[in-house]
Amino acid sequence: MSSQVSEGAPLWEPSETVVANARVTRFRHWLMDRGVPTESQEDLWNWSVTEVDAFWDAVWDYFDVVGERGDGPVRTGGPTPVDGLRWFPSATLNYAATALRRADEHPDETAVVFRSEAGGHRVISRRELAAHVAEVRAGLAALGVGKGDRVAAYVPNIPEALVCFLAAASLGAVWSSCSPDFGSSSVIDRFAQIEPTVLVAVDGYAYNGKSFDRRDTVAEIRDALPTLNATVLIPYLDPAATLEGTTSYADLPRPGHDLEFEPVPFDHPLWVVYSSGTTGLPKPIVHGHGGVVLEHLKALSFHQDLGPGDVFLWYTTTGWMMWNYLVGALLVGSTIVMYDGAPLDLWTLAAETGTTYLGVGAPYITASLKAGRSPGSELDLSRLRGIGSTGSPLPPEGFAWVYEHVGRDLLLGSFSGGTDLCTGFVGPSPVLPLYAGVIQCRGLGAKVEAYGDDGKPVVDEVGELVITEPMPSMPVFFWNDSGGERYRESYFEMFPGVWRHGDWIKVRPDGGCVIYGRSDSTLNRGGIRMGTADFYRVVEAFEEIADSLVIDTGRLGQEGRLLLYVQLAPEAELTDDLTNRLKREIRSALSPRHVPDEITEVPSVPRTLSGKKLEVPVRKILLGTPADKAANRDSMANPESLTHFRPLE
Repeated sequence: MSSQVSEGAPLWEPSETVVANARVTRFRHWLMDRGVPTESQEDLWNWSVTEVDAFWDAVWDYFDVVGERGDGPVRTGGPTPVDGLRWFPSATLNYAATALRRADEHPDETAVVFRSEAGGHRVISRRELAAHVAEVRAGLAALGVGKGDRVAAYVPNIPEALVCFLAAASLGAVWSSCSPDFGSSSVIDRFAQIEPTVLVAVDGYAYNGKSFDRRDTVAEIRDALPTLNATVLIPYLDPAATLEGTTSYADLPRPGHDLEFEPVPFDHPLWVVYSSGTTGLPKPIVHGHGGVVLEHLKALSFHQDLGPGDVFLWYTTTGWMMWNYLVGALLVGSTIVMYDGAPLDLWTLAAETGTTYLGVGAPYITASLKAGRSPGSELDLSRLRGIGSTGSPLPPEGFAWVYEHVGRDLLLGSFSGGTDLCTGFVGPSPVLPLYAGVIQCRGLGAKVEAYGDDGKPVVDEVGELVITEPMPSMPVFFWNDSGGERYRESYFEMFPGVWRHGDWIKVRPDGGCVIYGRSDSTLNRGGIRMGTADFYRVVEAFEEIADSLVIDTGRLGQEGRLLLYVQLAPEAELTDDLTNRLKREIRSALSPRHVPDEITEVPSVPRTLSGKKLEVPVRKILLGTPADKAANRDSMANPESLTHFRPLE
């Protein structure tokens, strides 16, 4: 078992030079020159969440967003989007215009580096990217795509996905994408809700050394979408691939090549992203052009310190909101690395591409730790100055491993946020010290608080994660939710007027944050309430444990059984000795009440396609819900894993 690291142990502090050169410092000085009293980062955050309108107005001005700000107020209506809140109601803009604006002044600068597991390698300049977007824009328009129409895409993380997205956005059309590892019913559940005009799809993809032809699936999806004018096939797996009834990507009608940008209102739909859909029909979450532009400019520049000259790689698929966040780096002038394939060795990929900021899931860092990797000594990572971690809480041991085995002079940016706002609303800061297991700060403009049982803020105590002031990247609406009922139930039902996110959080006195997992999968034993992240930190520190899932079967007013399921590492066995050592460590590190009633081996832990553990669906299965009703198998990375769970007797 690896040695434990204390939560809050100091690991990194920025130098005076780093602080002085940070983009957020420049922004703070820019504000001070305009009479805004922001002498420190704490001052800046406080101002951003108390003078909300002034802050977001300043973000627009500071980044010189391409568009017309208009003379109107920053906000009207409210207090929430379901109560009629509108941001910048007199503004017009287009996401693609800001994303591509460097093409004129810096045409030869690299916009995209593409790599694939199968050996694909492309470098695309800003001039070339803009030209490709102009061509595909003309092709989509010729197929009948216009302002407000939906373009659905069944594509991996490849340059064609980016080009089609920017082309759709430039027309004022609405983008929505799924990764080709999604099953047909999962894709249809998503795309049928938005009634697309055009479907863009690949013939297949490669993953972990295997090739997957998806043309039959594409045909099934196409046949289930009666609103389609056309299906565009990208021959990605096989350059000679065809599919009857489709238009080849290379043969798109391209009657003109001028790149134009349709001016749209601030809240005009940019894309539709989806909740995981593990327990019901996925929620089609709509974000607007303006909200995404402002949020991603702010988050990428002020929290990750990204800008021109940076190379940004985040391992993701097009079915996860981190893809949307990755391409957002074009807004701040960075180069993006698009990688398609299994995450075989992202450290080597970062070294080969000169990545300056690498984003991975927290489990990848934990797996690297367990594998005994030391990328900092194995590879040339001299350009790497930031690492992002998201998807699940990163334990303190993961924090410490990064600084011991990757690099001592870099910023580990642990994020928490999600699809709902398409951002991390707690995350890193280049100007603050970093402590093990602690997310450095709350995002600028994000009034994140922990609410106690009485619905009031608590400090240095675990509570419900809430956001008490609106943010522009909150969903504009849910598709097909005209009255806003589903939107309201999702976020504002527990605390009227206050966004409840569904996580446990502790906000420390210094503003740092610790996430403890989903609040709807709490472990409540003998009155001691605990998030599952604490449990996994202890269990998965054992070298014999590759993954784990803990379920509390208790119901309201009735304590149930605490069940631990473990996926063993290769060659490991669930012996009496390992079981006893697990129980002793849980008793010591957590509490006697959190010692599991049973420890059971399973071949794999159920996870969504974006890597999240399915605690709530498994709990439902154990309490008697049929597996097919408890979880949508097509939304899972490993649907066969559900067969290992049965209702309790």
